[in-house]
Amino acid sequence: MSTTAKLVFPDGKETDLDVIVGTENEPAIDISSLRSKTGYVTLDTGYMNTGSTKSAITYLDGEAGILRYRGYSIEDLAEHSDFVETSYLLINGKLPTKDERATFSTQLTRHSLIHEDMHQFFAGYPPTSHPMAVLSAMVTSLSAYYPDSLDRNAPVELHITRLLSKVRTIAAFSYKKSIGQPLMYPKNSLRFCANFLHMMFAVPSEDYEVSPVLEKALNQLLILHADHEQNCSTSTVRMVGSSGANLYASIAAGILALWGPLHGGANQAVIEMLEEVKLSGGNFKGFLDDVKNKKDNRRLMGFGHRVYKNYDPRAKILKKMCDEVLVHLNVQDPLLDLAKGMEEIALKDDYFISKKLYPNVDFYSGILYRAMGIPTNMFTVMFALGRLPGWIAQWKEMVEDKDTKIGRPRQIYTGEKARPYVSQEQRG
Repeated sequence: MSTTAKLVFPDGKETDLDVIVGTENEPAIDISSLRSKTGYVTLDTGYMNTGSTKSAITYLDGEAGILRYRGYSIEDLAEHSDFVETSYLLINGKLPTKDERATFSTQLTRHSLIHEDMHQFFAGYPPTSHPMAVLSAMVTSLSAYYPDSLDRNAPVELHITRLLSKVRTIAAFSYKKSIGQPLMYPKNSLRFCANFLHMMFAVPSEDYEVSPVLEKALNQLLILHADHEQNCSTSTVRMVGSSGANLYASIAAGILALWGPLHGGANQAVIEMLEEVKLSGGNFKGFLDDVKNKKDNRRLMGFGHRVYKNYDPRAKILKKMCDEVLVHLNVQDPLLDLAKGMEEIALKDDYFISKKLYPNVDFYSGILYRAMGIPTNMFTVMFALGRLPGWIAQWKEMVEDKDTKIGRPRQIYTGEKARPYVSQEQRG
């Protein structure tokens, strides 16, 4: 492959631009010098064809349905790893040794508590507060309790451990606050995911034993959400972090970006769609016909993806886990039956095949969270909890890159040309 690409302008002028190729043979044209060399900028609304950075963290091939963290397939990690080990992998670039894993786990356990003064914040929120509002505000507040995080030259390892551990506590506390139950403190004897389930569902008057099946399911769910290349929230973390903002502020910005219904709220939309089909008598075939005919602006939620043009590999894993969890709980969820029926038809229908609409991770994750007892308003919080190590890894990679520049996109101005100011009297 040539190492340069030639760009020819309407006036006949030409310029050469460097071509770079990633380790998975992804070619890219380096336009970083385009404006200084030619005066031109590129226009790419939504950044669908623009690489904002080089990254060694996650590889995603949407056409082939491939997702890898640091070279390891998502299938292998979901089957053999757990969330703590996968977090270490994303943040540090390698799987931990036995001793490294033990040390990391001990640190996460040691830093699971939040400052007692922060409990006053929870008391100040109304019961109707959305958990994402609480989560984002509390994560930002952590920087006030750890002011050394504002020093750009200070070590960040301790802050990374604190954040990764404390966010699950904040998330569980925000849920307890919303339902009016007393806060449950973390237990040092429990592993990461089991500890979260304990803080979510235990009550002081009863013994709560964490189910190994639900612990495994939560590990898988969090692993599958842990990173996904340069999506909206991840790019937000990098953009905010490029200004020199501290870790807590940058991650809080990612949480707020994730809160948007077009990003983190997709699995909730799937549940709402399935509930609608159920209430209408369970006629999912008719619903799919309405989608194809664009009747009443109906959309098939949980199918299709901005990147994946094949079956999302994460959806396959969760479909299997749904069956395992529902059997374990002895639950018959009619929404799962509807989901499977819709998937079976859509995967054979020329309309959906031609548009490359395959199930994505959101199609089954909502059903799984619902079966575990997690309410829909907590779905996006769970997404944030899973995505946290990916955000941290991306932020860390960015600040360690000596070539990082503050994010400053260009624009194509389409407003009024220069015009004289007209006084109030002249305007009438």
